[in-house]
Amino acid sequence: MSRIGKKPIPIVSGVKVNSSSVEGGTRIAVEGPKGKLDFDFRDEVSIAVEDDKVVVTRSDDEAFSRSYHGTARSLLANMVQGVSEGFTRKLEIIGVGYNAQVQGKKLVLQIGFCHPVEMAIPQGLELEAPSPTNITITGVDKQLVGEFAAVVRRVRPPEPYKGKGIRYENEQVKLKAGKAFTSGE
Repeated sequence: MSRIGKKPIPIVSGVKVNSSSVEGGTRIAVEGPKGKLDFDFRDEVSIAVEDDKVVVTRSDDEAFSRSYHGTARSLLANMVQGVSEGFTRKLEIIGVGYNAQVQGKKLVLQIGFCHPVEMAIPQGLELEAPSPTNITITGVDKQLVGEFAAVVRRVRPPEPYKGKGIRYENEQVKLKAGKAFTSGE
């Protein structure tokens, strides 16, 4: 059995987990103090909501069912954690004159281009810029938080010579040595 898949998911206080049957699988709805999420799981796994835990079991021992077992359990655990605690991703902007501002429903980046880059903030995410060189992305959906952080980073990834650009907090960028001047003798 999957080591991850067989672990029960504890339901913290204030979180409600409901399951309903849909065509081709099971729909799980998780509601908590931070928000609510729902997801349709395939038929290869069955999800049982017991007293204060959720147990994920697989229907057979096929290769796909075994691999989907751990994935389904991880997705469900992330849903429970998201509605109870939420997820946060922090970005740093490095470079002279580079900065970020949140203006209404847009993120405005000044990052060395001749024009500011404006990005619409997706529904379900909260952005704040505590300082001009830091961006904090929070939300209940781990996939949405991580994907938007990757999209923002992709606008100006850190370059390998000076390290200028947008990077995740505590990301290590390996810097390359520049051209070395040597005499032609």
